[in-house]
Amino acid sequence: MSDWLSRHLISRAGSLIDGWAWLSGVASAKVINEIVESTRNRPHPWSTYSDYISWQSLTDRTYLARHLRPADVPLQPAEEDVIELFRRPAGKAPRLSTKSTCLFPAFAQYLTDGFIRTVPGNPRRTTTNHEIDLCPLYGRTPAQTDALRSKIDAPNHRGKLKSQMIGGEEFPLFLYPNHDNIADPQFAALDPPLLVRPDQPPLPQHKLDTIFAVGGDRVNTTPFSAMMNTLLLREHNRVAGELEARNPAWDDERIFQTARNIMIPMFIKIVVEQYINHITPLPFSLRAEPEVAWTAQWNRPNWITAEFSLLYRWHSLMPDSIDWPGGAIPIGAFQVDNRPLLNAGLDAAFSAAARQPAGEIGAFNTADALLLIEGLAVRQARVNRLDTYNHYRQAFGMAPAETFDEISSNPDVVALLTQLYGVPDNLEFYPGLFAEDRVPDSPLPRLLMTMVAVDAFSQALTNPLLAEHVFNANTFTQWGFDLIHETSKLGDILARNVPVRGTTPIEMTQAHWSYGAGL
Repeated sequence: MSDWLSRHLISRAGSLIDGWAWLSGVASAKVINEIVESTRNRPHPWSTYSDYISWQSLTDRTYLARHLRPADVPLQPAEEDVIELFRRPAGKAPRLSTKSTCLFPAFAQYLTDGFIRTVPGNPRRTTTNHEIDLCPLYGRTPAQTDALRSKIDAPNHRGKLKSQMIGGEEFPLFLYPNHDNIADPQFAALDPPLLVRPDQPPLPQHKLDTIFAVGGDRVNTTPFSAMMNTLLLREHNRVAGELEARNPAWDDERIFQTARNIMIPMFIKIVVEQYINHITPLPFSLRAEPEVAWTAQWNRPNWITAEFSLLYRWHSLMPDSIDWPGGAIPIGAFQVDNRPLLNAGLDAAFSAAARQPAGEIGAFNTADALLLIEGLAVRQARVNRLDTYNHYRQAFGMAPAETFDEISSNPDVVALLTQLYGVPDNLEFYPGLFAEDRVPDSPLPRLLMTMVAVDAFSQALTNPLLAEHVFNANTFTQWGFDLIHETSKLGDILARNVPVRGTTPIEMTQAHWSYGAGL
């Protein structure tokens, strides 16, 4: 959100709040349009295919698009020196957010793992479908979807995904069911889990034993991602059961496809009405109303950008340890191990995420266990020849920074940026994003917040299932259409899919936080 746009919207908010019905409809649409139109619309002229425009660079979507043309930045300090901008000083406790719970980064990771999919070893290439399509649940390809489906055309089974019951709760099947390192052949079409590859150190058997067979290769990365996928698997199967009961003549195929149709817009509603509303500094809630995109100039086919694949590296949001039922788990051990989720159960897992404050995003606050990933991000930006931070400020409606004090109020950040880059015009995109001060009432800095909002709205609301002649009861059934409209938060789905719901609100925003409190 540009400086002008932020001031403009917030200054109008007081007078708009009195007309709440109007605000939640017309004003929400106006805000969304103004955010997306703060920069150039797709299609972008450039991609990571080549440094110049060609037919393949404009059409080969196995490469990433680009907001700005490739550039030779004036200065590239040593990678290990740039990492110091992210390293938490020795002996200092992590800075914690006063707004966000750990549910916020947990959801952000699951969301972005579905469409930010750079190829390991070649960050110019991607395996994404460029859509919010719940591919961590359903798979990227028809063959993967087919492997995950039960495909039992019999009463009480039609349209469902494969699953198992453990301790009275439903979970995906295990990928390594025989207590060895050989994947179940029925899942041969799936992508191997991200950290279970020949180029990675072998995992101990107790971790392999709990890896789920799922659509996304990153779902098993943490118990947080696995709990998100498990929740959506349960909801898909619940929805399929309802559709079968209401439409007994339908076969397995039609029930599955209709349930999938319902699940994707339901997920997009949560993206906007829980996740994006948590990010914005606005004193009112935005609504996921597909109509805003139907005649919009920015309604163009999606193509994930190289910048978008980097700006979601929110490692400082993760605290040093996760407060889990049964005891805290160090963040370095909170990886590729679903035992904590299986032992706690789904409601306890979501409650744990919603109770714990997230870290504060920004400089000098990344846990040691995650610093290596910061270095990889710096390297990825350089491989893709991303332009300078100031050029991206200008591209998104912000004035270029003339001094480092305009970027950060922290004298230690200013001193390190001065040492590394000399002047703001030399500052690289990736470190610049996280050196910025956060926007009051938002967990994110301004340029990062703007770029997230632009891409979130312009790529979520252009989903084919939200198109003008598709988003109706014929596509979802009237029951499914109503269910989409009734769902706006993860807690809505959780309450429908756990044996007993606890008392912890399943929110990304901490209970005590209120607008105007800042951060």
